[in-house]
Amino acid sequence: MPSTRRHLLGSLASFALAGSALPALAEDYPARPIRLVIPQAPGSGADVVGRMLSDFMAKDLKVPVVVDNKPGANGIIASQLVQREPADGYTLLLTSVSLVSFNQFLYKSVPYDPLKDFTFVAPVADAGFVLVASNASGIKSFADMVAKARARPDALTFSSAGLGNSTHLYSEMIALRTGIKLRHIPYKSSGPALMAVVAGEADLMTVTTATGLAQIKAGKVVGLAQSGEVRSPQLPDLPLLKELAPDVPALPGWYALVAPAKMDPKVTQKVAASVNHFLADPQTRQMLVNQFLFPIPGTPADIQRRAENEARIWGGLIRDLKIQIE
Repeated sequence: MPSTRRHLLGSLASFALAGSALPALAEDYPARPIRLVIPQAPGSGADVVGRMLSDFMAKDLKVPVVVDNKPGANGIIASQLVQREPADGYTLLLTSVSLVSFNQFLYKSVPYDPLKDFTFVAPVADAGFVLVASNASGIKSFADMVAKARARPDALTFSSAGLGNSTHLYSEMIALRTGIKLRHIPYKSSGPALMAVVAGEADLMTVTTATGLAQIKAGKVVGLAQSGEVRSPQLPDLPLLKELAPDVPALPGWYALVAPAKMDPKVTQKVAASVNHFLADPQTRQMLVNQFLFPIPGTPADIQRRAENEARIWGGLIRDLKIQIE
């Protein structure tokens, strides 16, 4: 065989072997296990949602989906980890409204742009919230709260799970949009903050339905309003905040799936389709409802618009209140 031909065939063989080592094409995705990073500790709300989602996606995509808990720094550690990974669909992040739409305004320095340095994949679920009052306050309704606050500005107090926490920001937004003044008492987490309302040490709190429901049912606090577009099945008689105060924006508590920036759109669509299969499944939908979560099926564009809108609304509030976390 002439040397030129032998060289050409050898080159082609080498190219073929090299090609076998190239990353899998989008059409072949997924070809190996997927890592789902959770920015909270095991047993947390995000962890519960993430493990439900990972179990379903593993069956749907026919590869293992491994949960990797990376708590700390209000989600910044997990977010930065995922942001630095290859955009090949094998590392995903179960993010939340706080990580994507609040952190860049709350912290002096966030080492990435939450709205630009990720590929938005799919919305997952929205957590319900309730506004509650202490029995000691004498407040029996949302109208009572507004009337008392207007009669005595800055006299009513509200507890929260900490400065800049969702439970803080939501109460501030209610006060701003209803034209009242409330005094903030921050705690380190939602449990002690709610117990302060039960004990009458604070008058009000905006708390997740999952945390507040038992206290409402037991009569230890008074439910004033609930967030969201529809009433929770567990609280069918408690009015929606939007029915009582239309000027107050929806209180977001959503989870969503994101990936490193510039992921192949075909891979993004495959993952998004699996998430929507999860949300359409009757069994998993009921599991979410049992956790006081509302499924929010949608597209990558839907969740990106939602994140940008929340950043505009709540980022403006954070700036106006001059809230800053070191």
